Amino acid sequence: MNTIVTHPAELQETIRVSALHALAYCPRLFYLEEVEELYTQDDRVFAGRRLHVELEKDEGDEWVSLTLENEALGLRGKVDALRTRNGQTIPYEHKRGRCHRGENNQPQAWESDRLQILAYACLIEAVLGITVPEGRIRYHADNVLVHVPLDESGRQDVQAAIQQARQLRLSTERPPVTTNERLCVRCSLAPVCLPEEVRLTQGNKPYPSRLFPEDDDRQIIHILEPGTSVGKSGEQFKITRKDRSVDVIPSREVGQLVLHSYAQLSTQALYFCAEHDIGVHFISGGGRYLGSFDTRQGSIQRRIRQYKALSDPERCLQLSRQLVNCRGQSQRKFLMRGQRGENSTSDVVTQAIEQMQRILKQVPQAESIPSLLGLEGNIAALYFEGLPHLLSENASPEFRFSGRNRRPPQDRFNALLSFGYALLLKDVMNAILVVGLEPALGFYHQPRTQASPLALDLMEIFRVPLVDLPIMGSINRNQWDVQADFEIRGSQVWLSESGRRKFISLYERRKEESWKHPATGYSLTYRRLIELEVRLLEKEWMGEGGLFAQLVIR
Repeated sequence: MNTIVTHPAELQETIRVSALHALAYCPRLFYLEEVEELYTQDDRVFAGRRLHVELEKDEGDEWVSLTLENEALGLRGKVDALRTRNGQTIPYEHKRGRCHRGENNQPQAWESDRLQILAYACLIEAVLGITVPEGRIRYHADNVLVHVPLDESGRQDVQAAIQQARQLRLSTERPPVTTNERLCVRCSLAPVCLPEEVRLTQGNKPYPSRLFPEDDDRQIIHILEPGTSVGKSGEQFKITRKDRSVDVIPSREVGQLVLHSYAQLSTQALYFCAEHDIGVHFISGGGRYLGSFDTRQGSIQRRIRQYKALSDPERCLQLSRQLVNCRGQSQRKFLMRGQRGENSTSDVVTQAIEQMQRILKQVPQAESIPSLLGLEGNIAALYFEGLPHLLSENASPEFRFSGRNRRPPQDRFNALLSFGYALLLKDVMNAILVVGLEPALGFYHQPRTQASPLALDLMEIFRVPLVDLPIMGSINRNQWDVQADFEIRGSQVWLSESGRRKFISLYERRKEESWKHPATGYSLTYRRLIELEVRLLEKEWMGEGGLFAQLVIR
């Protein structure tokens, strides 16, 4: 295939022709891609690319691919194929799927495909100064060629779409979810848009289909040994330890790199992680979360909305009430679990449960963040007063503790909690960065030296199910070696390297377990639920809220 390419200066005012295809398909999809710069490449996208590559190999020199841009028209794009015969130049588009069927079952172009080929025809006319009578679309699934005439009506449709696209690019508000649910099923950005969840909150659909993906099956790689270096070798990560032993992991299998202690990451590997949406996080040798590599691009509109919403004290107060109630209810129900079965709990636990319930009734009436902090502190004190009584009689006495202590932890139970909360904070930060929000701007917690307020806010939802509950279960099952898995330094207690490895394994297995969302009715792994909860929070200030902070353990 011959290729003719022009190289005009890149202008912000011009719009990609393929973006008009998205606009005709769904204005919200256009906004997510072109304004918020969110792209998800699913199997259909890659299959479409393979089709174009195959066509380029098979069609020979008769066809021309053309990349053009015209400032006056306001468009730029690459025509799949251009063919000139009998003095007429015709642009062609190739689609993997089936055509639309109109009256009498006649093949027609889908509206989004029609607008796209007409836009290409207009662009060719503007740049080359010729008349283009029509465009043609080949639908390969049913081997149909559809002719789309470029008449005055078609030119007006293109101009109207360009104008609509320009207006949306200037807006800070997302368009509403489409009323055509069938479009959402085939949309690669459904996990970002969450249309089914929006319809649920609006009362338009009682039982949503699960468009949010079940899981990200990529590994989370923890580098624990000090002195370990992580580099890039082709499409693989090369992990070299101090003893010079080497592990090689394909990059497509990695979702996060977590560097503990003094592990090193090469610049090439860091760039590679940024390009392939691989999270990079740092945790100290003592098990304290240090920070994350922020690679967000194009999410400024989302952060503008976040700043605007979380500058409203009343909205922050309402979100904080939801958050405190969610964590407090989970803490109370965790203590209630200890009352089940033959082994009844002590009076301390019973009294704590009753007092927590009385305090939780005050949460919806709290009139300020400081008053909520006071209520939350009282609930937490009762919770940690009752928690030691959930330890089994067969549990090692070294795990007995009295209350929560930190910085540094002073007993084995609190050492486990501190390390678990650091891992949870890391995962919440990863989800916040994936979604594109600003972690420094929260609604409940105040800024601290290390942890970002929004991450501290969101991790409250998952403390009990992802950290407290599995720790208690592992202790009652005697899964810990009280000597080998811990390091005692005076009054300080830390996890040893073997203890950290064991905890990471326990924590990652817990994240792979599923939890049925009480509001949506579908089940997701905890790993996915963290990202879903961040996206549901964002919807609270977009007029699509109602599902945030409802994950309370049963």
